[in-house]
Amino acid sequence: MGTVSVERLATIFVEVADTLVDEFDLLDFLHMLTARATSLVGAPATGLMLADERGRLEFVAGSDENVRLVELFQLQNDQGPCLEAFRTGRPVINVDLEAATERWPRFATRAAEAGFRSVHAFPLRLRTKVIGALNVFGDTTGGNFDPADVPIMQALADVATIGLIQERAIRRSEALTEQLQGALNSRIVIEQAKGALAQVQDISVDEAFRRIRAYARSNNLRLTEVAYLIVTDLASLPGLTR
Repeated sequence: MGTVSVERLATIFVEVADTLVDEFDLLDFLHMLTARATSLVGAPATGLMLADERGRLEFVAGSDENVRLVELFQLQNDQGPCLEAFRTGRPVINVDLEAATERWPRFATRAAEAGFRSVHAFPLRLRTKVIGALNVFGDTTGGNFDPADVPIMQALADVATIGLIQERAIRRSEALTEQLQGALNSRIVIEQAKGALAQVQDISVDEAFRRIRAYARSNNLRLTEVAYLIVTDLASLPGLTR
């Protein structure tokens, strides 16, 4: 991963700000965030987790299917960088997975098996409130993050947090919890739709999700609307089945 480009950074922050409008699609915003964070530093993969109403992290977005499985493994084993960043409210930077077997014995081994060599995590925080964490995976060992890039990535995570909290339907902490829980529940039908479309069209799960997102955007629909129709009435989406 290289030093963050100023031009790329400006473009990404403008895009993030542009999504913070009335009726913005929360899940699409989160997936856009992981994709842009990945490209910003040239990382192979990025995942994002949010806390549910009980304060427990749940996976909600990832740049590809591989990282989704690693993130779920992290949650199942209750160890890893996202959990650490979420609990401490501080970034976890430049951790070599090969040297992290004592710190996270099960997670470090699983992430390495998935092809990753280093890992980093940034809390989604606003002052003392932490609502999730952004996980960035590296494919090389050593100090992947330049010290100057760390506050930039944390700023991106902070902007995402502000976007979530400022969304018009979220005015109080109870409303925030309800909205985030809705996103977690919606993820289930989206995962079902990805698998169903992948099977029907004989494509990868990642390609299926790209087609679902593209269809939702081009038809001004929410991801969850399209996902629900794929699962219940795929024939009603002729533009997607072709």
